[in-house]
Amino acid sequence: MKKLDVIKRIIDCGVVAVVRAESPDQALKIAEAVKAGGVESIEITMTVPGAMDVIRELAKAYPNKEILIGAGTVLDAETARSAMLAGAEFIVSPYFSPDVVKMCNRYQVVSMPGAMSVKEVVEVMESGADFVKFFPGNAFGPSMIKALLGPLPYAPFIPTGGVSLENAGEWIKAGCQAVGVGGELTKGAKKGDYAEVEDTARKFVEAVKAARK
Repeated sequence: MKKLDVIKRIIDCGVVAVVRAESPDQALKIAEAVKAGGVESIEITMTVPGAMDVIRELAKAYPNKEILIGAGTVLDAETARSAMLAGAEFIVSPYFSPDVVKMCNRYQVVSMPGAMSVKEVVEVMESGADFVKFFPGNAFGPSMIKALLGPLPYAPFIPTGGVSLENAGEWIKAGCQAVGVGGELTKGAKKGDYAEVEDTARKFVEAVKAARK
C-alpha cells in the first residue's frame, strides 16, 4: 500500500485503536472487534506478548488491507524494521527517535513519533515524520493543541493518552488529524466482552465524524 494511501486512511477514519493486551489471542480478538466497529487503523504495541506474531497474524488475516496494521511503543530502528517485515504499515513511538523516522522514510512507511513541547514538535516535523503523536495527551488536554497550532499551524497532531468518548470531539475540533485511543476503547476485552469493544469503537468513529461537521 502506498504511503499516501495509508496517511489518507488514518485521517479519513479519524481513530487509531491502540491495542495493549495480555495475550496474542486477546489482541487478535480486540483487532477484530474494533474493525467491526469501523476503526481501520489498529496499533499493536510492542508491550503485547508476542506482538510481532500478532502483527503477522493480522497481515495474513487481512491480505487485502481491510485494516491498517501499525506497531506501537517502538523504541528503536531495529524494532521498526522487524515490524515492517511482519506487516506493519505505520510505526508509532512514545518519543522522537531520529533513527526510527529515518528507517521509516527509507522504506516509505508512515511514522508517528511522540512529542509535546514546541521544540519536540518542530524536531519531529523537521525529520520528515508523517504525524506528531501528542503524548501524553492527558497532561494538558485539547487546549494544548490549540496553543501549539498557533505558531505551528501545519503540525499534523494525533493525541494519545486521555482521549475519551466525552472529549474525542474536542481534540478534533482543536485541530487534530485523528485520535489515538487505548484503554477507553478496549476495556471491554478485560472481561471478555468484545461486543462492548465493537460498540465503543463505533461510538468513537461517530464522535469524530460529528466533530468534523
